[in-house]
Amino acid sequence: MAHAILEKLRLPVLAAPMFLVSNPQLVVAQCKAGVIGSFPALNARPQALLDSWLTEIETQLAANAAATAQPVVPFAVNLIVHPTNVRLEEDLSVIVAHRVPIVITSLHVPERVVERVHAYGGLVLHDVTTVHHARKAAAAGVDGLILVCAGAGGHGGTLNPFALTAEVRRFFDGILVLAGAITDGAAVLAAQAVGCDLAYMGTRFIATEEAGAVAGHKAMIVAANARDVVYTPFFSGVPANYLKESIRAVGLDPDALPAEGAQADFSKGQTRPKAWSEVWGAGQGVGNIDSIEPVGKLVERLAREYAEAGRRVGVPA
Repeated sequence: MAHAILEKLRLPVLAAPMFLVSNPQLVVAQCKAGVIGSFPALNARPQALLDSWLTEIETQLAANAAATAQPVVPFAVNLIVHPTNVRLEEDLSVIVAHRVPIVITSLHVPERVVERVHAYGGLVLHDVTTVHHARKAAAAGVDGLILVCAGAGGHGGTLNPFALTAEVRRFFDGILVLAGAITDGAAVLAAQAVGCDLAYMGTRFIATEEAGAVAGHKAMIVAANARDVVYTPFFSGVPANYLKESIRAVGLDPDALPAEGAQADFSKGQTRPKAWSEVWGAGQGVGNIDSIEPVGKLVERLAREYAEAGRRVGVPA
C-alpha cells in the first residue's frame, strides 16, 4: 500500500492537517507540488462547508491532472474520533460520500472509521505518541500509523523518533509516517532511513503563502529558534508545543506557566487564552525556517535537499 502512494509523489511527504491553518488552497498547492496535502474536517465551519471544500479540492486536482498529464496526488482529511466531537458522524458521512483517499484519525481508537473508509477502498492513518496507543490502533485495522515524536508542533509526544519507530516496526508492517521537527529534505530522507515510509511536515507549511495562518503567526515562526518553543498542557489540557512569543503576547510568562491542572492568576475579567487562535503552535524545527514562500517553491527546494542528502550518504539518484 505504501508503494502505491509513493509512486504518485514527488517527495515522500504527508503535510500535516493543522487546526485553523490548513485550507483548500493549501491542500491543492501541496498536492500540485507532489506531496500529500491534508486538512482537519473541523476547519470547515459550519459543518455544511465540508462538502464544498472537498468538491473544491477534487475539482481543482482533477483539472490540474488533466492539464499536466500528471497523476492526481491523494489528499487527506483529519477526523477527531474522540466522543466529544459532536460532528464526527456527519463529517464521516461526507468523507465517505466523497471517497476521500486518506483519512487521518486522532484521539481515539478508530474502529468505526476504519470499517467505513475501507468499504470504499480508502486508507486510514492514525496519530500515536506511544507504543501502547500504536498497538491499539494496529489492532483496530488501520493502514498506517503516524508516529508523533518529540519536537512535533501541536500535540507532540515525548519519545525519541529512533526509539518509537524501532519498537513499532517490531509488530506493525503497515505504513509508518514520522513526525517531529522535520523541516528539510535531509530530514525526509532520514525518516525513510529509520524505517518510515513518509515524513509528516506541519510547521514548515505554516510559513507559506497559501497557509491560512495569520501573518503574525507566520512571521513569528520565521523569527523563532528551538529555544522559543515551550511544551505545556496549560492551554489545551494536553501537552503541546507553542511559540513563547505568542504566550508573552497574551500577558503570560512562558517560562513560568502553572503546572498541569493549576490555575493561572488572571486579572479580573480575563480568561484563559485560546490554544491555536491566540497562542500559536509550532514545532522545534522552527530554527530551520527562514522565509515565507509559495508551497511550490518550498517543495522544489525540499526535493533538491532530499537529493543532495541522498548523494551525501551514497543513495542512488
